[in-house]
Amino acid sequence: MSAPTEAKVKAASTATFLAGLAIAVLNAVVADNSLLGPLPVWLQAPVLALVPAGLTWLAGYQARHTPRSIV
Repeated sequence: MSAPTEAKVKAASTATFLAGLAIAVLNAVVADNSLLGPLPVWLQAPVLALVPAGLTWLAGYQARHTPRSIV
């Protein structure tokens, strides 16, 4: 049975996605896409937004859970 993803992991992934999306928009506005130059233009923004979110999710999922006592 698979354990559910904790809320902290979902929140961190969402925040990272939004930050990546903002960077992608800034990259498009400045028109300096040399970092992602080898990728097609239509693929640059999704990759820039999804890769950090995926890495954050993976790191959070692999992190040990801190048990909390019930008061």
